[in-house]
Amino acid sequence: MSKLYIFDTTLRDGEQVPGCQLNRSEKIEVALALEALGVDIIEAGFPISSPGDFKSVQEISKVIKEATICALTRSVEKDIEVAAEALKYAKRPRIHTGIGTSDYHIKYKFNTTREDIIERAVKAVKFARRFTDDVEFYAEDAGRTDNAFLAQVIEAVIQAGATVCNIPDTTGYCLPHQYGEKIAYLMNHVAHIDKAILSTHCHNDLGLATANTLSGVINGARQVEVTINGIGERAGNSSLEEVVMAIRQHKELPFFNNINTQKIYNTSRLVSNLMNMPVQPNKAIVGKNAFAHSSGIHQDGVLKNKETYEIINPTEVGIDMNAIILTARSGRAALKHRLHALGYDMTQEKLDEVYAEFLTFADTKREEVTDNDLLILLGDHKDEAQKITLEFLQVLSSSESHPTAIVHLMINGILHEATSIGNGPIDAGIKAIQKIVGSKYSIHEFNIHGINSGSDDMSKAFMEINSEELKFRGFSSSTDVIKASLNAYIDALNKAV
Repeated sequence: MSKLYIFDTTLRDGEQVPGCQLNRSEKIEVALALEALGVDIIEAGFPISSPGDFKSVQEISKVIKEATICALTRSVEKDIEVAAEALKYAKRPRIHTGIGTSDYHIKYKFNTTREDIIERAVKAVKFARRFTDDVEFYAEDAGRTDNAFLAQVIEAVIQAGATVCNIPDTTGYCLPHQYGEKIAYLMNHVAHIDKAILSTHCHNDLGLATANTLSGVINGARQVEVTINGIGERAGNSSLEEVVMAIRQHKELPFFNNINTQKIYNTSRLVSNLMNMPVQPNKAIVGKNAFAHSSGIHQDGVLKNKETYEIINPTEVGIDMNAIILTARSGRAALKHRLHALGYDMTQEKLDEVYAEFLTFADTKREEVTDNDLLILLGDHKDEAQKITLEFLQVLSSSESHPTAIVHLMINGILHEATSIGNGPIDAGIKAIQKIVGSKYSIHEFNIHGINSGSDDMSKAFMEINSEELKFRGFSSSTDVIKASLNAYIDALNKAV
């Protein structure tokens, strides 16, 4: 088994996304999370770019104990000097310097020659070695660089003292076989390649960053440069969670790393929240739908054996469990599973009846059917032995007086009546009920939502009541919003008693 080094550039390349900039304390928080995750190298920033970036690299260097702290530079002596100063507190400092090597960069960016590029690269590496023994060289736009010339550059910088050579597919141009062949070419044509580690740094412009990274590893790279959630310049970088979990799932790949995969999901959420960069729902590994099943066929398979449609156990990446998402495409097996989780076990005949109503309701919703929706839909299918039922309700209301509610409750076969006024018709009805059953339970939360649209809208009501440390939730639905609200309160009372 070979060690695969995980180089995280969330705080450098990832932070180049417009609107994702972090303040110093947030950067430190992310750096600490990355260290806890098991990242080997944290690229903390580009110190010459701004005083803020310099200070962030410096402060991160002070708090990180295990991971290597890396700072980016151009092949410019001033850049390297500033990076070295920012890294002076780091226990394991690395300077990451480099220059563009493709003909596009040589001709249009630098207006120079290949010979000059090699000379600058060697000079930068030698200068960086004055400050640290750990120097990484990047050949920018290596993905579009002629392999023979790239090999000349890499051989020269290794001879100059580079310990890691980064082969970026800067524009995300390569196909997986092309990128893999590029790494293999370097492994076979660079003298003393064993004195340095080859690193991948793949961008996602064509959606191939993870595939290219894995192809690079298979062909000889032993460091991967990645970001949390795949964030980064333009379409982003190769995703840490995708690369790590792909290698973990494919046991035939003889590589190991130090990542604690159970911390992946929480780290993903942290980065997403701090950078205000939502994770797309269908994002591999950490997206909301990554372990969600809404198709009836898939749900039935997963409920019988998770491995029918899941190659990763959600708990491996820190997610509690898979999600059986109820939609109009869900089958009886999924509905039965969810109802059982809510405490309702019913005969097949009763399940068929509920399922028919469920499909009608699910067709009206664009989103998933929630537990609250199900409890409301159960309605008449709830336990027939409820102690308290609403038998009669009349509300009198006008602009000239407070609303008055007349309520008849059946409690254990005995009819009770009460009348009360309130600040509104619902308040009046609740107070009338409380006159009968007492006011031991106070209302903690109350919500009303429309299910459809229009003046004849079906409303669903949610009521949470509590007494000391105990809480009980009630649900109901009706075209009469007052009746729905009072029945939700009574449903909660039934659970309480």
